[in-house]
Amino acid sequence: MLTELREKMLLNTLVFETLGAPEKEREFKIKSLKKWGFDLLFGKKNGQDSYFVAAEDKHKSGDTYESEGSSYEVTEVLKELPKNKKIYAHIEMIEGRAYLCADLREGDENIEILRLPAGEILLAYLKKHKFIKVIEALHNLGSAASLVKHHGEEGKPLPFEELPPIPRRFLRDAKKIEKEMGFGRIALAYFGENKEGKARYWMGWMVPTIALFDEHIAQKIDKTLAEFK
Repeated sequence: MLTELREKMLLNTLVFETLGAPEKEREFKIKSLKKWGFDLLFGKKNGQDSYFVAAEDKHKSGDTYESEGSSYEVTEVLKELPKNKKIYAHIEMIEGRAYLCADLREGDENIEILRLPAGEILLAYLKKHKFIKVIEALHNLGSAASLVKHHGEEGKPLPFEELPPIPRRFLRDAKKIEKEMGFGRIALAYFGENKEGKARYWMGWMVPTIALFDEHIAQKIDKTLAEFK
């Protein structure tokens, strides 16, 4: 049964959307791999020349090791991308779980270098760079990530025209980020302030998961979330 309060929330929550599907993939630099906690290596995989990744600083030139049924011989720990090759990463859903997949690409040649659960990598990356507000708001991950933040007792949401400067600034900045990402959905129910003068609100924000692996975007989202205490 829909309560009176839930009906007020339903009818008065502000929603701003940048429609479309979350971006299919995003290009990254080799330094992004390092920030995610990986080195790009060149050597032999099962006896064949190949590129692959390993945990940062775990292996050096000349190392041999085995992992998940494959044998590896490290020739070089790369500091720069090989000429004409680029890194593209995307999110792939497998049985309800998001995986971060990265490919080293040159023309039609595509070498998969990474396929691991996205959540563990993302949390470690966000903690490393102290994007605490994103961590606190992160609710679940798919091809899009759900960010949720709330404070105080719920009530009837204020219309846009009555919003004070802080929620207005939040919406303005969030919409700019959405435009840059090409996808997003912001839902804001702002209820005013409590007796102590603190904001009461509920906010839900959907963003492309792969965009959170971009330090530039993650930093902007973290800063925008910080506008709400």
